[in-house]
Amino acid sequence: MSVFINRTRELANLRERYESRKAEFIVLYGRRRVGKSELIDQFLSSHHGIRILAREESKSLQLRRLAADLCTYFKDPFLRKTGFADWDSVFEYLLQHAGERVVIAFDEFPYLVAGDSSLPSILQGYWDGQLKDTGVFLILSGSSISMMESITMAYGSPLFGRRTGQILLSPLRFIHALDYLQDLRKSVEFYAVFGGTPAYIMAADPGKDIMSNIASKVLREDSFLFRDVEFVLRSELVEPRYYFSILFSLAQGNHSIGLIGNDTGLSKSVVNKYLSVLIDLHLVHRRIPVTESIKSRKGLYYLSDNLFDFWFKFVNPYLDTLERGNTEIILEQYVKPQFPGYVGKHFEAMVMDLFDLYNQHSVLPFVFTQIGSWWHQGEEIDIVVLREDEQKIMFCECKWQDDVNGERVFADLTSKASGVSWHNDRRLEFFCVVARSFSRRPPMGSQCLTLDLNDLMNLFVRCRQEITD
Repeated sequence: MSVFINRTRELANLRERYESRKAEFIVLYGRRRVGKSELIDQFLSSHHGIRILAREESKSLQLRRLAADLCTYFKDPFLRKTGFADWDSVFEYLLQHAGERVVIAFDEFPYLVAGDSSLPSILQGYWDGQLKDTGVFLILSGSSISMMESITMAYGSPLFGRRTGQILLSPLRFIHALDYLQDLRKSVEFYAVFGGTPAYIMAADPGKDIMSNIASKVLREDSFLFRDVEFVLRSELVEPRYYFSILFSLAQGNHSIGLIGNDTGLSKSVVNKYLSVLIDLHLVHRRIPVTESIKSRKGLYYLSDNLFDFWFKFVNPYLDTLERGNTEIILEQYVKPQFPGYVGKHFEAMVMDLFDLYNQHSVLPFVFTQIGSWWHQGEEIDIVVLREDEQKIMFCECKWQDDVNGERVFADLTSKASGVSWHNDRRLEFFCVVARSFSRRPPMGSQCLTLDLNDLMNLFVRCRQEITD
């Protein structure tokens, strides 16, 4: 089943640009499976244009396929006979049809450049000479983030400075998965495993529980997710061996450069170098305590995609066993016992995403301007939200557990809060505890907000209704 989830903002941006009637040169890029082609198709469903999917093949075959696509779209039987001899003839043909508003989307543009390295220069010449003064709406799309940035945005590229806009398509947020699944507990468990990549979410079966999905969609050697993480990494990385070691170490809980180096045997300089590449590819992100500046040396590193995290923790270490068909052994012996803890470490990020939505609707104790985590000398607080101009701060702990003693967690939280250095002499403090369910909650008037799954869902529904009303 194909379901198009969210992308409201991106579609609105494209539609607004289309209505302007000005020539547009849009760069659309993002990781594989993130939904670039589907976004273009949704845009084209109500606008005049064509998406042309490039392939890894020779230039002559690319031009022949392009001629066939444009012949069908423009209903031009003559083009079928003549075809295109080169890229100049392609752009000359497009100029003939650029008097009307038309979208021409080259999907997987780097494949075309690989077939003819002069293509960016040729496109530059036609854009500068004529296309920028027409009604053409050009989209260049690609899955290799590094390639798209170097081809279209790097200073030395012929296309540098030509784009009129760019969209880096990111994975879907947790709230969008919740929009789709409409069940908070299921959404948390599914998002912890499948993350925000639309193709991964669509691979899951919402009608079955999470363990059934893990068994059939991730751990089985014939499922596409079983090898997709490895496929994506090998397509992005020239020498994946060291990258795999670092990603595996991150999935095992080593988040500092020192710990990663100790675990992998790589020097700090090598770890730093490879982490920088992984960050540029949006496969890893760096987090700092919310009260620290961006230059803080307390930065920790995390996998950006939950499926990658799950794969390196539960699939990669047991590939040989899984390839022999022993799905149930890995599921029962490793996944099930560790799954609550695995979900728990991702739960706080999902709560942050909910808080961001709540913040837009002023349903928290105050409207915040910063949100993140805090840690110092072995102490950690899951979520801290700040409002600098009013010196307001809220400390929050997230427990992926049932029957949580909220009073005890609140007491621990107030103790840890005293160690957070931020306007200590004049700040106004608030507290929050989030859990699946509570056995005890702090008494009324304690300035501690407690939210179980029902509370979180009710606030979510309220905010969504305000948007639609």
